[in-house]
Amino acid sequence: MATWRCVKYCGACCNLDPSDRPELETYLNPEQLHLYLSMVGEDGWCVNFNQTTRECEIYDTRPSFCRVTPETFQEMFGIEPEELNEFAIDCCREQIEAVYGDRSLESLKFEREIGL
Repeated sequence: MATWRCVKYCGACCNLDPSDRPELETYLNPEQLHLYLSMVGEDGWCVNFNQTTRECEIYDTRPSFCRVTPETFQEMFGIEPEELNEFAIDCCREQIEAVYGDRSLESLKFEREIGL
């Protein structure tokens, strides 16, 4: 069975372009939405994502909406903890393919990391 894991040096989830996420207002409260929008750079990437090192510069203090935890996904999407693994895999796969392509190195690394 595949198990969700984050792939280091990927950063696909750091592509925050609001035009790619029209449903933001449905799962972020007004304060979170304001913070989210303040983190979007002119190029659509998070201003805290170092594109050279491909790492988050605020990883330890990143907002809750940047974390894949049972609590966050239940609050934002109504996903029960036992459904998190499958939901997170689907979300990551979709985002990685949208940002880098389905045949990208990031996509291949993700599939290998989750055990497929």
